[in-house]
Amino acid sequence: MALFALAALWFAVGAFLAARGISDRRRASRLGGHAKAIGALLAAAPVRPLLVYRDGRVEADPALLRELSAEGAETFADLANGSGLSPEDHQALGAQLGEVALGVATIERAVTIQSSGRRLDVRGGPAPAPSPPGSVLLWIGESSSAERDRAAMAEQLGATERAMGALTQLIEAAPFPMWVREGDFGLALVNRAFVAAVEAPDAATVVERGIELVEGGGEAGARAGAELALKEGHAIERVRPATIGGERRTLRLVDVPLPGGTVAGYAFDIQELEDARSELERHALSQRELSDRMTAGAIQFDPDRTLSFYNRPFAVLSDIEPDWLDEGPEFDRLLERMRENHRLPEVRDFPEWKAERRDWFISAEEVHEEEWILANGDHLRVVGQPLPDGGLRIIFEDRTEQVRLSSARDTLLRVRTATFDNLFEGVAVFASDGRLTLWNRRFGDFWSLDESWLAQHPRVDELVPAFAGRLVNPTAAARLRELVRGATGERRAEQGRLSLADGRHFAFAAVPLPDGNALFTMIDVTDSSRIEAALRERAEALEQADRVRTDFVANMSYELRTPLTSIGGFAEMLREGYAGALSGPAKDYVAAILESVSRLSRLIDDVLDLTQGARGDVVLERERVDLAGLIRTVTVQMEPAAKAKGLRFKVVIGEGTGSMSGDHRRLRESLEHVLRNAVAYTDKGEVRLVTRGDAERVEILIADTGRGLAEEHQARVFERFTRFSERRGEAALGLGLPLTRQFVEAHGGTVQLSSVEGKGTSVLITLPRSGDR
Repeated sequence: MALFALAALWFAVGAFLAARGISDRRRASRLGGHAKAIGALLAAAPVRPLLVYRDGRVEADPALLRELSAEGAETFADLANGSGLSPEDHQALGAQLGEVALGVATIERAVTIQSSGRRLDVRGGPAPAPSPPGSVLLWIGESSSAERDRAAMAEQLGATERAMGALTQLIEAAPFPMWVREGDFGLALVNRAFVAAVEAPDAATVVERGIELVEGGGEAGARAGAELALKEGHAIERVRPATIGGERRTLRLVDVPLPGGTVAGYAFDIQELEDARSELERHALSQRELSDRMTAGAIQFDPDRTLSFYNRPFAVLSDIEPDWLDEGPEFDRLLERMRENHRLPEVRDFPEWKAERRDWFISAEEVHEEEWILANGDHLRVVGQPLPDGGLRIIFEDRTEQVRLSSARDTLLRVRTATFDNLFEGVAVFASDGRLTLWNRRFGDFWSLDESWLAQHPRVDELVPAFAGRLVNPTAAARLRELVRGATGERRAEQGRLSLADGRHFAFAAVPLPDGNALFTMIDVTDSSRIEAALRERAEALEQADRVRTDFVANMSYELRTPLTSIGGFAEMLREGYAGALSGPAKDYVAAILESVSRLSRLIDDVLDLTQGARGDVVLERERVDLAGLIRTVTVQMEPAAKAKGLRFKVVIGEGTGSMSGDHRRLRESLEHVLRNAVAYTDKGEVRLVTRGDAERVEILIADTGRGLAEEHQARVFERFTRFSERRGEAALGLGLPLTRQFVEAHGGTVQLSSVEGKGTSVLITLPRSGDR
């Protein structure tokens, strides 16, 4: 490809020069005369140029600098050093340079050289293109410079003629067809390879008869590419068939427009490349279909038991060098190598164990599944699948992390139980239906409740009579029931004091938990000295309990991810027909499974993001984010939902929106969460998104005309797992806005919500350009 690019570059330059040479051949003598005249004028010119840039740099012939007694001068200030321009002339000339650079004056003055006392005429004005704007071209009288200019031009003309001859020879010797078209797009020049391809006697015959390289007319014809290239103003590539040497070949034709209406072209024979590409694509597709459907290590053996395919996860899992696997080892050798690397389970009779796995090649069973526990504690799930052609496919799933997480979860549960039982507080957790789900030993002791009865998980309504019998004021027990309901249903935290009939006093608190449950705590505050210590211990216990809850939710989310991935993978295999063709209803069921897997995966990702945010573990993947493009993508995805509800969906992207440094995925999810809420809670009217920005920040306003939020709810919409009762009687679990604030604040931005019940809600997202906290 590098050779192709180099040849194309040389050809384009050569074709241009050749075309110009052909079209200007009749003017060559006249051009030579003009060149000689110009050379004579330059030789006789009594002035020399001095170019002064805006920043004070100068560019001049060294001879002129010697005449000015300023050899080696690099800036205009250097012209006055030593015995150069006199200070008065230098200062006056410098003042005039500023006026000329602005285009309001020209220079005509005489200056004196201090070393020789000579007077020189200086004339000048703004320098023409391609000099940078603000440059000034000065002409200083000196006849010798014109002679050198004439010689330089003559040398340049000779070099151009030599280069044109060399390029013409290069084009003629090129191993691929090249041509030039003029006027009516007929052939004006062809090289030797073109003549050989069309089997013509010489180039003149090809041009005279108009013999084309490819057959056909119209859009498929040889001239069509030249016409399109000249019309579009850039190179046009086409792939067309042609008959070369009695064989049908595939050619890549390139037409390049040149100045003056000339079009150059060249062709490459890509038949072998196309054949190789087709074969490679077929082979890569078969391997990709296997590899892309596996989330773990995968290998495949041919009927002769040699390794024909492996993926990178298998090389890592087996700790075997890819170079060795590329050699296609036999099945037994591979198992022996894995045993040497301690990547097989320890067995008493390895030859017999190996022979049993070798029988998988000829087994009548469709799938062989095993669990391998390695010496280092790794846990592998191995699935062997005999292939119809006598080969074997084996899939390796590393379940080590899953097993460890399960063990960590069990340990976490035991630690939590031990922690709760050793707290000084009485702790109880009530589910959203008011049922007691978790408690510690001290909670039962405070209320003198039987442990076996608590093990039946009574509801709070059943506990109230038992509470009332222990209180100084039995009617206060009803308040405990309302506290639990308020914490679970209304997500309201409250606290207070209780006085027991035996003289003890307790401080209690009802706290809503992120999972919708309510935490009820009690602590004995009978004497003031114990109050301070007990409150300190309670705070520590609650912090530990919060960490335990957060880690528990995160671990459970990770625990759910692996079986969910397996469910999605097997469902995709069912959909693709690996277990046989599916009936119509079965396809619908599988589609429903995949949709549910996708929704549950997104929910798990949201829960993990929330728990990571609670621990401060949010890690952003920095990249340049085109905010305008991101907003267009998100709004296009949301438009169908808005149209389905009959809403007007307006998007106004300000010119200052631009881009920023941030996490593309999390910024996209933040906008999706807010827009999804706006559409979901707007029954009529419109949803509007407006952006504006400056050099420091970008503001994104999302407003709707929906039902709005009550004032008491607005302060809690950014709390994790917040629930609100909707008009339809459903309980909405709020993950979107907490995630949005978490992601935006991770970028150093802010989220502000304003809502009027019955009139609508607006959310203003402010993001800094740098995306830093």
